[in-house]
Amino acid sequence: MRIVLLHNEVPEGSSADVADVLVQVEAIGGAGHRLGHQCVVLPFLLDLPLVSRALSAAGPDVVFNLVESAGGSDRGMMLAPLLLEQIHLRYTGAPLECLQLSLCKTLAKRWMLACGLPTPRWWEDSSSIPEDPPLDRVIVKTVWEHGSVGICDDSVFRACTVPELIGEVRRRAARSGKVLFAEEYVEGREFNLSVLQVDTRAIVLSPAEIDFSGFPADRPRIVGFDAKWNLESFDYVSTPRRFEFPKADEVLLDQLRRLALECWSRFRCRGYARVDFRVNLQGEPSILEVNANPCLSPDAGFAAAASRSGFSYDDLIHHILESAAPPL
Repeated sequence: MRIVLLHNEVPEGSSADVADVLVQVEAIGGAGHRLGHQCVVLPFLLDLPLVSRALSAAGPDVVFNLVESAGGSDRGMMLAPLLLEQIHLRYTGAPLECLQLSLCKTLAKRWMLACGLPTPRWWEDSSSIPEDPPLDRVIVKTVWEHGSVGICDDSVFRACTVPELIGEVRRRAARSGKVLFAEEYVEGREFNLSVLQVDTRAIVLSPAEIDFSGFPADRPRIVGFDAKWNLESFDYVSTPRRFEFPKADEVLLDQLRRLALECWSRFRCRGYARVDFRVNLQGEPSILEVNANPCLSPDAGFAAAASRSGFSYDDLIHHILESAAPPL
């Protein structure tokens, strides 16, 4: 099979979160060769006619969609499946409608509410959420960027009233140049549940929990930018995943698995996805995000969960390729 590995541009000097896509390209290309496929690498540009001609010249049987942004914005991720569907090419991962539902975090949260899925309360300028005051602490996040961009200890703070909160979000948005919103900070545990499509079935892989036990008591338990991308930081070293759980967690883990599969269905996921949860001190789960096309670097969470579930990295790439939808 001839595969095009389509990825976003990585300008020279890019930060680790942007450059990581090249790690994925190398790893997936290696797996593809070991599986007997021919792999061609192609960057995705905002010049869609140029990309369309390059794809036609490459003549792929399938496009492995690794586009995480376009034109320097994560919201441009939607352009890749839009183009691939327009030119009738088979591609891996989330379809366009899934990205439309999941990429914008506040729209995703509105969809969760509409589907009866639990998610922390949030506040934004145009919010139709009842203006009751925050319960305790809130965390400010970007609406469009992913990979914990902009998240650090300072992102978590207290606000007494909704007008005060909205004012603070506006001030931070003006400083950062990003579209921001505030979400209720859930004190408790954090879980990642990865879902892989095997044939026509969605399989929940081994649940992972972020271990915050090494954090000082006065720090918020969050997976910020440093925890994901700064390999030499305290946050990176002190947020390992764990896959072993006591028997007392079995009921909670079953609930998380059910919610992950419900998200898979409601968000119309395909191929692979990851659902991130917080569980409060009373043991009640809330969905933070549905991550379509999560990172496939060999040291990232999805590959780790697949390995714990008995899938080698090559197995993982094989199943993702097999689940690619036929051209429209």
